[in-house]
Amino acid sequence: MHTAPQLSGFSYSASAPSVPLALPDSARQAHLNRRLPLLAGGLVITYTGLTYGLGKAWYTGERSSFHWFDDFPEWKQMDKAGHFWGAFHESRGAVDMLRWAGLDDRKAIWYGGFVGFMLQSPIEILDGHDPEYGASATDLAANFLGSAGLIGQQLAWNEVRIMPKVSFHTTRYAAMRPNVLGRSFAERLLKDYNGQTYWLAFDVGAFMPTASRWPRWLQPAVGYSAQQMVYNDADANAALGLRAYRQYYLTLDVDLRRIPTRSKLLRRVFYVASIFHLPAPALEYNSRRGLVLHGLYY
Repeated sequence: MHTAPQLSGFSYSASAPSVPLALPDSARQAHLNRRLPLLAGGLVITYTGLTYGLGKAWYTGERSSFHWFDDFPEWKQMDKAGHFWGAFHESRGAVDMLRWAGLDDRKAIWYGGFVGFMLQSPIEILDGHDPEYGASATDLAANFLGSAGLIGQQLAWNEVRIMPKVSFHTTRYAAMRPNVLGRSFAERLLKDYNGQTYWLAFDVGAFMPTASRWPRWLQPAVGYSAQQMVYNDADANAALGLRAYRQYYLTLDVDLRRIPTRSKLLRRVFYVASIFHLPAPALEYNSRRGLVLHGLYY
């Protein structure tokens, strides 16, 4: 099933600096009283608007009674990776914004940690009333795992050391089925799974001794994608001369958050940009061609 786009993906705001823990309780409470209503109001307005717009733009056909649909075998699970990625970063943004608002770390982690799951899961209600789709239990599971992945890292290390990222390139497959894979670049960015690659970047420097000279901005990363997915039906794909297959990658990634700068604006830009994998040389493995070296992959 070709599910709806994840709302977080490209839109949430960068976090502001956290309130220093050294502030007196009265000062922290003042920050909380002033900033938390702003955060809550902004979240409600933004999410309501996005959900309404999604319902009007994406779900334009007939409606059906609510039903479930098992879409796990479809799209080589690329959509599940997207759900995980989206929920993780929505939760990440929520936790950091609650810290900025003045909430103590433990409460920020637990209150903000499941925001991604709560934001993305209502999309299944819209899917559940679409006769061509249906609510997906595995989408809900991916949403939960994305939020849980963020919570687990924050509880263990009080920071993100394994960062989910995404990269995208246009493919020839979207033109073969533009109503599903997208016509414009913006639509293809969300719908064409052939052009998406999902990554996990590992902050190995965080696990090394303090005296280590390994630069924390340089991180190994593993990636996953799939190709030749125009139809989920193998016979329909074969009629086009296509057979879907998986791809696995190994590369180095740059963690922009670790680049020193005194600019608050750049820190916030780097915070948001850290959800993307930057172009870099990569080693690919797939069952068709074996090992493939890319001089630059994104």
